[in-house]
Amino acid sequence: MLDQVGGPVATFLGDGAYDGFPTRQEIADRYEGVEIVIPPPKTAVPSLEAATTPTARDRDILLIEEYGRMGWQKQKGYGRRSRGETLMGRYKQDIGTTLKSRKLENQKTEAKINVAVLNTMAALGRATFERVNAT
Repeated sequence: MLDQVGGPVATFLGDGAYDGFPTRQEIADRYEGVEIVIPPPKTAVPSLEAATTPTARDRDILLIEEYGRMGWQKQKGYGRRSRGETLMGRYKQDIGTTLKSRKLENQKTEAKINVAVLNTMAALGRATFERVNAT
């Protein structure tokens, strides 16, 4: 899947299924300076070297211990992952799960058009929220 990424990556957001040294190492090796945001499982414990040379995963585990899982999510911006999943779900619901074009270049163009249409629809119908004080 990472072979499909053509440019630089600043942040990698993944769910707990991506937790583990091989995945984190592969991402770090491919993308210089990448921030990896993957929640460790509830049973995760810091490594033996966490006190002297903590890994990013160790720091995540320690943050969760100190601030709780929700605090970690807010500090790391983990909510961005769920927003991305919501957008993909909306794309599939409104546009469909398959592309009509057969050639790769045409598929890329089709996907760009679909995203532009979806963004236009979202901008036109985006709800606004205001706090109302009941008296």
